[in-house]
Amino acid sequence: SRDWSSDVCSSDLLEAMGIPTVTLTRNEFVGVVRNAVSGIGLAPDTAMVTFPTPMFLPDADLTALTQRKNEFYNALTQWTSTKMRAGAGTMLSVEGETYEDALSRANELFIANSWGDGLPLWPATQERVNWILRGSALPRAQVLGKFPPRGAIVTPEACAVALAMAGGRPEYLPVLIAAVEALLDPAATGELLQATSGSPFPVVIVNGPIAKQIRLNSGFGLMGPDPQHPAGASIGRALRLMQQNLGGAVPGTGTMAVFGHMRYTNVVFAEDEEGLPQGWEPYGTERHGFKRGTNSISFYYANGATNIIRRGAKKETLEEDVVQGLHRIAGYMRVPDMHYLHSYSGATPGIVVISRVVAADLATMGFTPKKIREFLFEHSKVPMAEMKRAGGLSWMEIAATEAARESAKLDPWPIAEKADNIGLVVAGGAHSTHALWMQAYTYGVIGREIRLPAGFDGLVDEANREAAKPPAA
Repeated sequence: SRDWSSDVCSSDLLEAMGIPTVTLTRNEFVGVVRNAVSGIGLAPDTAMVTFPTPMFLPDADLTALTQRKNEFYNALTQWTSTKMRAGAGTMLSVEGETYEDALSRANELFIANSWGDGLPLWPATQERVNWILRGSALPRAQVLGKFPPRGAIVTPEACAVALAMAGGRPEYLPVLIAAVEALLDPAATGELLQATSGSPFPVVIVNGPIAKQIRLNSGFGLMGPDPQHPAGASIGRALRLMQQNLGGAVPGTGTMAVFGHMRYTNVVFAEDEEGLPQGWEPYGTERHGFKRGTNSISFYYANGATNIIRRGAKKETLEEDVVQGLHRIAGYMRVPDMHYLHSYSGATPGIVVISRVVAADLATMGFTPKKIREFLFEHSKVPMAEMKRAGGLSWMEIAATEAARESAKLDPWPIAEKADNIGLVVAGGAHSTHALWMQAYTYGVIGREIRLPAGFDGLVDEANREAAKPPAA
Protein backbone atom coordinates (compact mmCIF):
# COMPACT_ATOMS: atom_id res chain seq x y z
CA SER A 1 0.00 0.00 0.00
CA ARG A 2 1.10 3.59 -0.56
CA ASP A 3 0.59 6.22 2.10
CA TRP A 4 1.18 9.62 0.52
CA SER A 5 1.17 11.35 3.91
CA SER A 6 4.23 9.44 5.06
CA ASP A 7 7.85 9.21 4.01
CA VAL A 8 7.95 5.48 4.70
CA CYS A 9 5.69 2.99 2.92
CA SER A 10 4.88 -0.39 4.45
CA SER A 11 2.88 -3.41 3.34
CA ASP A 12 -0.55 -3.62 4.99
CA LEU A 13 -0.79 -7.25 3.86
CA LEU A 14 2.28 -8.32 5.80
CA GLU A 15 1.12 -6.43 8.89
CA ALA A 16 -2.27 -8.15 8.66
CA MET A 17 -0.43 -11.48 8.55
CA GLY A 18 1.32 -10.56 11.78
CA ILE A 19 4.77 -10.76 10.17
CA PRO A 20 6.77 -7.58 10.94
CA THR A 21 10.04 -8.79 9.43
CA VAL A 22 9.64 -7.51 5.88
CA THR A 23 9.41 -3.82 5.07
CA LEU A 24 8.71 -2.29 1.69
CA THR A 25 10.67 0.95 1.51
CA ARG A 26 12.32 3.41 -0.83
CA ASN A 27 16.06 2.98 -1.39
CA GLU A 28 16.67 6.41 0.13
CA PHE A 29 14.80 5.58 3.34
CA VAL A 30 16.58 2.39 4.38
CA GLY A 31 18.30 4.14 7.29
CA VAL A 32 15.03 5.70 8.46
CA VAL A 33 13.29 2.32 8.43
CA ARG A 34 16.14 0.58 10.25
CA ASN A 35 15.95 3.23 12.98
CA ALA A 36 12.19 2.74 13.28
CA VAL A 37 12.56 -1.05 13.40
CA SER A 38 15.18 -0.79 16.14
CA GLY A 39 12.99 1.63 18.07
CA ILE A 40 10.20 -0.93 18.46
CA GLY A 41 12.61 -3.63 19.63
CA LEU A 42 13.14 -5.61 16.43
CA ALA A 43 16.49 -6.55 14.93
CA PRO A 44 18.16 -3.61 13.15
CA ASP A 45 18.96 -5.85 10.15
CA THR A 46 15.32 -6.82 9.59
CA ALA A 47 14.81 -8.02 6.02
CA MET A 48 13.81 -5.33 3.54
CA VAL A 49 12.82 -5.16 -0.09
CA THR A 50 13.70 -1.75 -1.46
CA PHE A 51 12.58 0.09 -4.57
CA PRO A 52 13.65 3.42 -6.11
CA THR A 53 11.65 6.52 -5.24
CA PRO A 54 9.90 6.91 -8.66
CA MET A 55 7.83 3.79 -7.94
CA PHE A 56 6.21 5.64 -5.03
CA LEU A 57 5.15 8.68 -7.06
CA PRO A 58 1.67 9.20 -8.56
CA ASP A 59 0.89 7.10 -11.68
CA ALA A 60 3.95 4.88 -11.10
CA ASP A 61 4.26 1.40 -12.63
CA LEU A 62 3.85 -1.22 -9.87
CA THR A 63 4.71 -4.29 -11.93
CA ALA A 64 8.11 -4.42 -10.20
CA LEU A 65 6.32 -5.69 -7.09
CA THR A 66 5.21 -8.81 -8.93
CA GLN A 67 8.53 -9.28 -10.69
CA ARG A 68 10.41 -9.29 -7.39
CA LYS A 69 7.96 -11.32 -5.33
CA ASN A 70 10.54 -14.03 -4.61
CA GLU A 71 12.49 -11.51 -2.54
CA PHE A 72 9.46 -11.18 -0.27
CA TYR A 73 9.05 -14.94 -0.05
CA ASN A 74 12.72 -15.47 0.80
CA ALA A 75 12.69 -12.73 3.41
CA LEU A 76 9.62 -14.23 5.08
CA THR A 77 10.90 -17.80 5.12
CA GLN A 78 14.70 -17.64 5.26
CA TRP A 79 15.70 -14.46 7.07
CA THR A 80 17.58 -14.65 10.37
CA SER A 81 19.21 -11.81 12.25
CA THR A 82 22.99 -11.60 12.26
CA LYS A 83 23.22 -8.59 14.58
CA MET A 84 22.89 -8.61 18.34
CA ARG A 85 21.28 -5.73 20.19
CA ALA A 86 23.85 -3.27 21.45
CA GLY A 87 24.71 -3.45 25.13
CA ALA A 88 26.08 -0.79 27.44
CA GLY A 89 28.59 1.62 25.95
CA THR A 90 32.28 1.25 26.66
CA MET A 91 34.93 3.90 27.24
CA LEU A 92 37.30 4.45 24.33
CA SER A 93 40.98 5.24 24.71
CA VAL A 94 42.59 7.74 22.33
CA GLU A 95 46.32 8.38 22.63
CA GLY A 96 48.63 10.91 21.04
CA GLU A 97 52.15 12.23 21.40
CA THR A 98 50.76 15.49 22.80
CA TYR A 99 47.42 16.59 24.23
CA GLU A 100 46.71 18.46 20.99
CA ASP A 101 47.49 15.34 18.97
CA ALA A 102 45.17 13.21 21.13
CA LEU A 103 42.40 15.81 20.82
CA SER A 104 42.80 15.85 17.06
CA ARG A 105 42.66 12.06 16.88
CA ALA A 106 39.57 11.98 19.08
CA ASN A 107 37.79 14.36 16.72
CA GLU A 108 38.86 12.27 13.74
CA LEU A 109 37.24 9.29 15.51
CA PHE A 110 34.02 11.29 16.00
CA ILE A 111 33.88 12.15 12.31
CA ALA A 112 34.71 8.62 11.14
CA ASN A 113 31.85 7.19 13.21
CA SER A 114 29.36 10.03 12.49
CA TRP A 115 29.22 10.86 16.21
CA GLY A 116 29.56 14.60 15.80
CA ASP A 117 28.31 17.51 13.74
CA GLY A 118 31.52 18.11 11.81
CA LEU A 119 32.77 20.85 14.12
CA PRO A 120 35.39 20.24 16.83
CA LEU A 121 34.05 18.57 19.97
CA TRP A 122 35.24 18.11 23.53
CA PRO A 123 35.95 14.44 24.27
CA ALA A 124 33.49 13.23 26.89
CA THR A 125 36.04 11.94 29.39
CA GLN A 126 34.79 10.29 32.57
CA GLU A 127 36.14 13.22 34.58
CA ARG A 128 34.29 15.79 32.46
CA VAL A 129 31.03 13.80 32.43
CA ASN A 130 31.16 13.45 36.24
CA TRP A 131 31.72 17.20 36.52
CA ILE A 132 28.67 17.98 34.40
CA LEU A 133 26.52 15.44 36.26
CA ARG A 134 26.74 17.72 39.30
CA GLY A 135 23.93 19.59 37.54
CA SER A 136 21.48 16.68 37.62
CA ALA A 137 18.77 16.30 40.24
CA LEU A 138 18.32 12.68 39.12
CA PRO A 139 20.56 9.61 39.50
CA ARG A 140 22.95 9.31 36.59
CA ALA A 141 21.50 5.97 35.43
CA GLN A 142 17.79 6.80 35.80
CA VAL A 143 15.97 5.91 32.58
CA LEU A 144 14.23 8.91 31.04
CA GLY A 145 12.91 6.99 28.03
CA LYS A 146 13.90 5.77 24.58
CA PHE A 147 15.13 8.31 22.07
CA PRO A 148 13.04 8.12 18.88
CA PRO A 149 13.10 6.69 16.36
CA ARG A 150 16.10 4.38 16.95
CA GLY A 151 15.20 3.84 20.58
CA ALA A 152 18.50 4.22 22.45
CA ILE A 153 18.00 4.45 26.22
CA VAL A 154 18.27 7.99 27.60
CA THR A 155 19.67 8.74 31.05
CA PRO A 156 21.03 11.86 32.76
CA GLU A 157 24.48 10.43 32.08
CA ALA A 158 23.72 10.30 28.34
CA CYS A 159 22.64 13.95 28.55
CA ALA A 160 25.88 14.79 30.34
CA VAL A 161 27.96 13.04 27.67
CA ALA A 162 26.31 15.11 24.95
CA LEU A 163 26.68 18.32 26.93
CA ALA A 164 30.34 17.54 27.56
CA MET A 165 30.93 17.05 23.83
CA ALA A 166 29.15 20.35 23.11
CA GLY A 167 31.35 22.29 25.54
CA GLY A 168 28.63 22.79 28.14
CA ARG A 169 28.71 23.24 31.89
CA PRO A 170 26.99 21.58 34.90
CA GLU A 171 24.49 24.41 35.43
CA TYR A 172 23.17 23.91 31.86
CA LEU A 173 22.25 20.28 32.50
CA PRO A 174 18.83 20.85 34.16
CA VAL A 175 17.61 22.71 31.07
CA LEU A 176 18.91 20.03 28.71
CA ILE A 177 17.26 17.24 30.72
CA ALA A 178 13.93 19.09 30.69
CA ALA A 179 14.23 19.60 26.92
CA VAL A 180 15.02 15.92 26.39
CA GLU A 181 12.05 14.88 28.52
CA ALA A 182 9.82 17.13 26.42
CA LEU A 183 11.18 15.66 23.18
CA LEU A 184 10.53 12.15 24.51
CA ASP A 185 6.88 12.99 25.24
CA PRO A 186 4.71 11.02 22.78
CA ALA A 187 2.79 14.21 21.99
CA ALA A 188 5.98 15.65 20.50
CA THR A 189 5.98 12.85 17.85
CA GLY A 190 9.75 12.82 17.73
CA GLU A 191 9.76 9.50 15.85
CA LEU A 192 8.16 11.31 12.89
CA LEU A 193 9.88 14.68 13.03
CA GLN A 194 13.34 13.16 13.49
CA ALA A 195 13.08 11.28 10.19
CA THR A 196 10.90 13.44 7.93
CA SER A 197 12.11 14.96 4.68
CA GLY A 198 11.02 18.31 6.07
CA SER A 199 13.55 20.13 8.25
CA PRO A 200 11.93 20.76 11.64
CA PHE A 201 14.23 21.70 14.47
CA PRO A 202 13.55 21.92 18.22
CA VAL A 203 12.85 25.27 19.84
CA VAL A 204 13.29 25.51 23.61
CA ILE A 205 11.92 28.63 25.35
CA VAL A 206 13.03 29.00 28.97
CA ASN A 207 11.12 30.81 31.70
CA GLY A 208 12.06 31.41 35.32
CA PRO A 209 15.11 32.68 37.20
CA ILE A 210 17.37 29.91 35.90
CA ALA A 211 17.66 31.75 32.59
CA LYS A 212 19.56 34.64 34.12
CA GLN A 213 21.48 32.33 36.47
CA ILE A 214 23.03 30.36 33.60
CA ARG A 215 23.40 33.45 31.37
CA LEU A 216 20.89 32.30 28.78
CA ASN A 217 20.29 35.07 26.28
CA SER A 218 16.93 36.85 26.08
CA GLY A 219 18.13 40.02 24.37
CA PHE A 220 20.13 41.12 21.35
CA GLY A 221 21.20 38.21 19.13
CA LEU A 222 19.50 35.67 21.36
CA MET A 223 19.39 32.95 18.67
CA GLY A 224 22.95 33.40 17.47
CA PRO A 225 26.49 33.24 18.82
CA ASP A 226 27.24 35.36 21.87
CA PRO A 227 30.40 34.81 23.95
CA GLN A 228 28.73 36.44 26.96
CA HIS A 229 25.71 34.12 26.75
CA PRO A 230 26.97 30.71 25.59
CA ALA A 231 24.38 28.51 27.31
CA GLY A 232 21.81 28.39 24.49
CA ALA A 233 24.28 27.24 21.85
CA SER A 234 25.76 24.54 24.10
CA ILE A 235 22.37 23.19 25.21
CA GLY A 236 20.95 23.21 21.68
CA ARG A 237 24.06 21.57 20.24
CA ALA A 238 23.97 18.87 22.92
CA LEU A 239 20.34 18.17 22.10
CA ARG A 240 21.23 17.86 18.40
CA LEU A 241 24.04 15.40 19.22
CA MET A 242 21.56 13.28 21.15
CA GLN A 243 19.07 13.44 18.28
CA GLN A 244 21.81 12.07 16.05
CA ASN A 245 23.71 9.64 18.26
CA LEU A 246 20.81 8.23 20.29
CA GLY A 247 17.91 8.86 17.92
CA GLY A 248 19.74 7.94 14.73
CA ALA A 249 19.09 11.23 12.91
CA VAL A 250 22.18 11.09 10.68
CA PRO A 251 21.65 13.29 7.59
CA GLY A 252 20.82 11.32 4.46
CA THR A 253 20.30 8.03 6.26
CA GLY A 254 18.43 8.46 9.54
CA THR A 255 16.93 11.86 8.79
CA MET A 256 15.85 12.72 5.27
CA ALA A 257 15.63 16.49 5.93
CA VAL A 258 16.23 18.03 2.54
CA PHE A 259 17.82 21.21 3.92
CA GLY A 260 18.44 20.71 7.66
CA HIS A 261 18.64 24.42 8.42
CA MET A 262 19.34 25.71 11.96
CA ARG A 263 20.26 22.23 13.16
CA TYR A 264 23.78 22.87 14.46
CA THR A 265 22.52 24.34 17.72
CA ASN A 266 18.72 24.18 17.36
CA VAL A 267 17.12 27.19 19.10
CA VAL A 268 17.36 27.67 22.87
CA PHE A 269 16.63 31.08 24.41
CA ALA A 270 14.98 32.76 27.38
CA GLU A 271 11.92 34.96 27.42
CA ASP A 272 12.61 38.57 28.45
CA GLU A 273 10.37 38.41 31.52
CA GLU A 274 11.63 41.72 32.88
CA GLY A 275 10.46 43.33 29.64
CA LEU A 276 6.88 42.08 29.88
CA PRO A 277 4.32 44.90 30.11
CA GLN A 278 2.26 45.09 33.28
CA GLY A 279 -0.41 42.39 33.30
CA TRP A 280 1.31 40.19 30.68
CA GLU A 281 2.21 36.67 31.77
CA PRO A 282 5.35 34.70 30.77
CA TYR A 283 4.84 32.20 27.96
CA GLY A 284 5.27 29.20 30.28
CA THR A 285 2.48 30.54 32.49
CA GLU A 286 0.17 31.50 29.65
CA ARG A 287 0.62 28.30 27.63
CA HIS A 288 1.15 25.63 30.30
CA GLY A 289 -0.18 27.17 33.49
CA PHE A 290 3.13 27.16 35.36
CA LYS A 291 3.14 29.56 38.29
CA ARG A 292 5.04 32.74 37.50
CA GLY A 293 8.64 32.36 38.66
CA THR A 294 8.70 28.62 37.92
CA ASN A 295 11.76 27.35 36.10
CA SER A 296 10.29 25.73 33.01
CA ILE A 297 10.70 25.13 29.31
CA SER A 298 8.32 25.14 26.37
CA PHE A 299 9.28 22.82 23.53
CA TYR A 300 8.05 22.66 19.94
CA TYR A 301 9.43 22.04 16.46
CA ALA A 302 9.84 25.00 14.11
CA ASN A 303 10.23 24.90 10.36
CA GLY A 304 11.94 28.25 9.91
CA ALA A 305 12.23 31.81 11.16
CA THR A 306 11.30 34.96 9.23
CA ASN A 307 12.44 38.44 10.20
CA ILE A 308 9.69 41.00 9.61
CA ILE A 309 10.10 44.76 9.36
CA ARG A 310 7.51 45.83 11.87
CA ARG A 311 8.10 49.57 12.23
CA GLY A 312 6.84 52.19 9.77
CA ALA A 313 9.21 54.07 7.48
CA LYS A 314 8.04 57.67 8.06
CA LYS A 315 6.19 59.67 10.71
CA GLU A 316 3.28 57.35 11.39
CA THR A 317 1.32 57.83 14.58
CA LEU A 318 1.84 55.22 17.27
CA GLU A 319 -1.57 53.72 16.46
CA GLU A 320 -0.75 53.50 12.74
CA ASP A 321 2.65 52.02 13.48
CA VAL A 322 1.22 49.34 15.79
CA VAL A 323 -1.66 48.29 13.52
CA GLN A 324 0.42 48.33 10.34
CA GLY A 325 3.06 46.23 12.07
CA LEU A 326 0.50 43.64 13.12
CA HIS A 327 -0.82 43.49 9.56
CA ARG A 328 2.68 42.84 8.24
CA ILE A 329 3.19 40.00 10.73
CA ALA A 330 -0.20 38.51 9.80
CA GLY A 331 0.76 38.76 6.15
CA TYR A 332 3.75 36.50 6.71
CA MET A 333 1.54 34.06 8.59
CA ARG A 334 -1.10 34.07 5.84
CA VAL A 335 0.35 31.41 3.54
CA PRO A 336 -1.07 28.08 2.24
CA ASP A 337 1.50 26.04 4.13
CA MET A 338 0.37 22.47 4.73
CA HIS A 339 2.49 22.18 7.88
CA TYR A 340 -0.23 24.18 9.61
CA LEU A 341 -2.43 21.08 9.36
CA HIS A 342 -0.13 19.09 11.69
CA SER A 343 -0.61 21.58 14.50
CA TYR A 344 -4.14 22.69 13.64
CA SER A 345 -6.04 21.48 16.71
CA GLY A 346 -3.92 21.58 19.84
CA ALA A 347 -0.42 22.74 19.04
CA THR A 348 0.67 26.02 17.44
CA PRO A 349 1.02 27.34 13.89
CA GLY A 350 4.07 29.19 15.16
CA ILE A 351 5.33 31.75 17.63
CA VAL A 352 5.59 35.51 17.16
CA VAL A 353 8.62 36.97 18.94
CA ILE A 354 8.58 40.69 19.73
CA SER A 355 10.96 42.84 21.74
CA ARG A 356 10.08 44.60 24.97
CA VAL A 357 9.90 47.90 23.07
CA VAL A 358 7.28 46.56 20.66
CA ALA A 359 5.38 44.92 23.53
CA ALA A 360 5.29 48.25 25.37
CA ASP A 361 3.93 50.04 22.29
CA LEU A 362 1.24 47.41 21.82
CA ALA A 363 0.27 47.62 25.49
CA THR A 364 0.07 51.42 25.29
CA MET A 365 -2.46 51.07 22.46
CA GLY A 366 -4.57 48.69 24.55
CA PHE A 367 -3.41 45.42 22.99
CA THR A 368 -3.22 42.52 25.43
CA PRO A 369 -1.67 39.19 24.40
CA LYS A 370 -5.21 37.86 23.86
CA LYS A 371 -6.15 40.78 21.58
CA ILE A 372 -2.88 40.41 19.66
CA ARG A 373 -3.52 36.72 19.02
CA GLU A 374 -7.11 37.41 17.97
CA PHE A 375 -5.96 40.13 15.54
CA LEU A 376 -3.34 37.85 14.01
CA PHE A 377 -5.80 34.95 13.86
CA GLU A 378 -8.37 36.96 11.91
CA HIS A 379 -5.93 38.62 9.53
CA SER A 380 -3.86 35.51 8.75
CA LYS A 381 -6.79 33.57 7.27
CA VAL A 382 -6.11 32.30 3.75
CA PRO A 383 -8.78 32.61 1.02
CA MET A 384 -9.99 29.13 0.07
CA ALA A 385 -9.43 29.90 -3.61
CA GLU A 386 -5.73 30.32 -2.78
CA MET A 387 -5.71 27.06 -0.81
CA LYS A 388 -7.26 25.23 -3.76
CA ARG A 389 -4.78 26.77 -6.18
CA ALA A 390 -1.93 25.52 -3.98
CA GLY A 391 -3.36 21.98 -3.73
CA GLY A 392 -4.30 22.41 -0.09
CA LEU A 393 -7.57 20.50 -0.24
CA SER A 394 -5.90 17.15 -0.90
CA TRP A 395 -3.67 17.69 2.14
CA MET A 396 -6.71 18.52 4.24
CA GLU A 397 -8.33 15.26 3.21
CA ILE A 398 -5.48 13.25 4.73
CA ALA A 399 -4.91 15.48 7.78
CA ALA A 400 -4.42 13.66 11.09
CA THR A 401 -7.29 15.26 13.03
CA GLU A 402 -10.98 15.60 12.25
CA ALA A 403 -10.84 19.33 12.97
CA ALA A 404 -8.12 19.82 10.35
CA ARG A 405 -10.07 17.77 7.79
CA GLU A 406 -13.30 19.66 8.50
CA SER A 407 -11.48 22.98 8.08
CA ALA A 408 -11.76 22.46 4.33
CA LYS A 409 -15.32 23.79 4.68
CA LEU A 410 -14.11 27.17 5.97
CA ASP A 411 -13.52 30.19 3.76
CA PRO A 412 -11.26 31.98 4.43
CA TRP A 413 -9.19 29.20 5.98
CA PRO A 414 -7.76 29.86 9.48
CA ILE A 415 -4.20 28.63 10.03
CA ALA A 416 -5.22 27.23 13.46
CA GLU A 417 -8.41 26.01 15.06
CA LYS A 418 -8.42 28.91 17.52
CA ALA A 419 -6.57 32.13 18.22
CA ASP A 420 -5.10 30.83 21.50
CA ASN A 421 -2.95 28.37 19.51
CA ILE A 422 -0.80 31.23 18.22
CA GLY A 423 2.27 31.74 20.40
CA LEU A 424 3.49 35.15 21.56
CA VAL A 425 6.86 35.57 23.29
CA VAL A 426 8.66 38.73 24.37
CA ALA A 427 12.38 38.44 23.67
CA GLY A 428 15.14 39.98 21.57
CA GLY A 429 17.10 43.22 21.64
CA ALA A 430 15.38 46.37 22.91
CA HIS A 431 14.65 47.75 19.45
CA SER A 432 11.36 48.44 17.69
CA THR A 433 12.04 47.80 14.00
CA HIS A 434 11.68 44.04 13.73
CA ALA A 435 9.54 41.08 14.74
CA LEU A 436 10.18 37.37 14.19
CA TRP A 437 7.76 34.70 13.00
CA MET A 438 8.91 31.19 13.95
CA GLN A 439 6.58 29.01 11.91
CA ALA A 440 5.92 25.59 13.36
CA TYR A 441 6.17 22.07 11.96
CA THR A 442 4.92 20.39 15.10
CA TYR A 443 2.23 18.18 16.56
CA GLY A 444 2.45 19.53 20.11
CA VAL A 445 3.83 22.22 22.39
CA ILE A 446 5.28 20.49 25.42
CA GLY A 447 5.87 22.15 28.79
CA ARG A 448 8.20 20.81 31.45
CA GLU A 449 9.34 22.10 34.82
CA ILE A 450 13.11 22.25 35.30
CA ARG A 451 14.41 20.24 38.26
CA LEU A 452 17.44 21.67 40.05
CA PRO A 453 19.97 19.71 42.11
CA ALA A 454 20.48 20.54 45.76
CA GLY A 455 23.78 22.33 45.09
CA PHE A 456 22.65 24.36 42.08
CA ASP A 457 23.39 27.77 43.61
CA GLY A 458 26.95 26.62 44.24
CA LEU A 459 27.33 25.66 40.58
CA VAL A 460 26.14 29.11 39.54
CA ASP A 461 28.56 30.81 41.96
CA GLU A 462 31.39 28.67 40.60
CA ALA A 463 30.50 29.63 37.03
CA ASN A 464 30.37 33.32 37.91
CA ARG A 465 33.79 33.15 39.58
CA GLU A 466 35.27 31.48 36.53
CA ALA A 467 33.69 34.03 34.20
CA ALA A 468 35.22 36.82 36.26
CA LYS A 469 38.77 35.39 36.12
CA PRO A 470 41.26 37.51 34.18
CA PRO A 471 42.76 35.79 31.13
CA ALA A 472 45.95 33.84 31.76
CA ALA A 473 49.15 35.78 31.05
